[in-house]
Amino acid sequence: MSELPAELVPPAQLPWLKRLVARLLGRGLSRLSAQHRDSWFHGHVAGQRSGHGEGLREGFEQGHEQGLEEGRQVVVIRDTRPDEHGVPGVDDYLFDNWKPGLTAELKKRIKADVAARLPAAAQPSAAQWKLIFSDTPSTCVIAGAGAGKSTSLVLRLLVLHHYLGMELDALTVVTFTRESRKDFINKVLQVFGLWGYSLSARQVREVVRTFHSRILPLVRSLPGFAQLRAFENLSNQAPLPGAEEDADSNPFDLRLNDAQRQQMNLCYRDLMQSSERFAELIGLLRRQALQLKELDRDHPDVQKRVAVTELSARRDEELCDLIEDLWFNAGAWPIKGIEPSRETVDINGSRFHFHGYIPEMDAWVVLGFDPSQDPQMKRPGAKLPVWAEWVIKRTLFQAFCPKPVIWLENYAQARRLLASLAADAVAGPGFDYKVKGELVSAPLLDCFVGAAGFIENLGLDVHAAVGRMSFASEDSDRLFFEALSLYWKAFEAHLLNQAPPVMTYNRMFALFGENNPENLRQLSDEVLRPLSHLMIDEFQDVSPQIVSWLRATLREIRSRGPQLSVGRVAQYSSLLCVGDDWQSIYGWRGSSPKYFMEFARQFPSPATTRVMLADNFRSHQHIIDAAEHLVRSAPAITGKKARAAGPQPEVLTPVRVLDRDDETMALTVAEHYQQGDSILLLFRKGSDRAAAVEHLQGLLQRDQARPAAERQIKQLTYHSAKGLQADAVFLLGDCQHVTRSPYKNQVYRLAGLGKAGEAEAYDKAQQDETLRLAYVAVTRAVSHCYWYVEPPVKDTPAQPRASDHVAGDKPFFDDLRASTV
Repeated sequence: MSELPAELVPPAQLPWLKRLVARLLGRGLSRLSAQHRDSWFHGHVAGQRSGHGEGLREGFEQGHEQGLEEGRQVVVIRDTRPDEHGVPGVDDYLFDNWKPGLTAELKKRIKADVAARLPAAAQPSAAQWKLIFSDTPSTCVIAGAGAGKSTSLVLRLLVLHHYLGMELDALTVVTFTRESRKDFINKVLQVFGLWGYSLSARQVREVVRTFHSRILPLVRSLPGFAQLRAFENLSNQAPLPGAEEDADSNPFDLRLNDAQRQQMNLCYRDLMQSSERFAELIGLLRRQALQLKELDRDHPDVQKRVAVTELSARRDEELCDLIEDLWFNAGAWPIKGIEPSRETVDINGSRFHFHGYIPEMDAWVVLGFDPSQDPQMKRPGAKLPVWAEWVIKRTLFQAFCPKPVIWLENYAQARRLLASLAADAVAGPGFDYKVKGELVSAPLLDCFVGAAGFIENLGLDVHAAVGRMSFASEDSDRLFFEALSLYWKAFEAHLLNQAPPVMTYNRMFALFGENNPENLRQLSDEVLRPLSHLMIDEFQDVSPQIVSWLRATLREIRSRGPQLSVGRVAQYSSLLCVGDDWQSIYGWRGSSPKYFMEFARQFPSPATTRVMLADNFRSHQHIIDAAEHLVRSAPAITGKKARAAGPQPEVLTPVRVLDRDDETMALTVAEHYQQGDSILLLFRKGSDRAAAVEHLQGLLQRDQARPAAERQIKQLTYHSAKGLQADAVFLLGDCQHVTRSPYKNQVYRLAGLGKAGEAEAYDKAQQDETLRLAYVAVTRAVSHCYWYVEPPVKDTPAQPRASDHVAGDKPFFDDLRASTV
């Protein structure tokens, strides 16, 4: 038996008071012979002790057993929670977590239909089927040159609409240019026709868009902007009946037409009258732009011509008379605002003459020899032609003239200056300017458009960006960008005040970017719905501004939830982007491959499908390998390696790299022409084309005489050839970044592009882009590629060139340049 607890042990005897009472009672009962006291007492004590003990023991055992049973039913609560309170995570996805209903049975049916309706050569590869059947909200497709992406995109569109039932007004395919849009529309009409659809071209145009034609309806849906016109589409010509006005715009065409220039000039006139600071800046820029640029006295041209200073001075007055007569006969002289003055100036100890003086600018004027005049013209008895004598005088003035000189090169420049000095309402500034880093000078307002466009394409506001830039005190670009800041703000207001209002495309995108989400909330469901399911081609060429607009739009669509698609099959949203970072060649306009290379991070999604289209259905393996070798050192998506998937020739012809020889080149072009090959003549710049065409004139005229469909030769720049192909491709000119752009480097940093701490991020990006441009040019070739490059100029700083990456020891290159043989 277990030992009882102390409190349950029976007492050894009763307490003294109870014992006293018991003793008295016991004695009384004994006298009455009712009991035997001693026996009773003994029995009472013994019984008391025994009963008490047994009762306590029985109660303890029962209670103990019951307590154990109840103890088994007690829940032990231990608080293992952290001390911090719970905080929900942030759902920053642009998409809901959903999947389209692409069952295994449906995929099998689709494949059977495609096999029955499309020819064998057009059957998708395994990777292409992965694109077509993607079932994640976002999809990134890396498609190299000749990968057959267009057919895959058309089939993706067919799957969403025909097999999954999604309405066409919830789907948008975005192409980059007007030409690619037309090609894609035709492919949609052709393929959908095989499935029994009789869509009109207009119906398909509603689905297949450029970025510009997609943003315009959004702005026009806002109150007061129903008739809004895009500045880039302004024209003095009335649109044809039934034509799609403002349907497209070339994103890379910076040329201004008369209607656009007129609006800019009117704004310029008003700002010159209302802003003293702007007028002051224009005056400083005009003098800086027109003033003859200094030339170092040690320059070879100066050293060569300084010896004839005295001889040149003796004939200068006669030369001035002759040139002045030419200007007078052309109606270009005198010029209002320029005082005719034959003042003289001492040049290295000899006296030379000016033609006039501009009080407003405190500068002297010399008239030049207009290029329209006969280049063989000479003064009576002179050995040198007039233009050569004029060049000698200009060189001497550049090196030794102590006064500010405006050297009017030609009649056209003089007319612009005349209009500017006369404050003509629609003449504009009347002088050209060259922003540092640009290859050529251009009219000042054209420079404003180019610089503002670059800044805005990077997703920045012009006024704010200029406020964060800095230049040396003597740098004229400091004056240029201050003037730009004043002008661009006034110009945007000027456009909005037109009837109907006008707006640049850049401002339209900015209105609906991530900095202005409230504007998207004003859009109706019907206007926003077409952007629900986006398929974008050439995504490597998007700008930061376009990316901001896309992200803001996708967030707004998700925030509206199911109400956006009540009663419709197309639900939620999705984004499918196709591109090739090796073909990103528009960085000079503000595009960047960063957003394609970092697709999953830039467009966060619950799930992303990544597709690599490695098959090349255009070129043979030597052309593919040569092109990839050229671009290999540029940053790129890892794991890329294309393989030839089309019919291969028995003998693979390497890419031939040759010294520039237009005569030999013309003979090779003629050989391919006689064989019936299609031919692309690609030029790096206009001067390359002008020299080569002289040797090809007869062949080109012969080809132009044929019907358009039968012509074999196309002439294009490297950039404009993107998307095309030919049996034989002739490349004329190297790919090289030859300038430094201080302002673009600054703006690149402001936009967060380039590596951290990289001082010249834009220039570095452009050096990489020259390699990608060479890749694009070479991959136009199906069978033959000839690359003609000029040797580096001696005694000039070495500049990286794409042809430096040619590897003569590789089988896919045949380097026939004299310097490498």
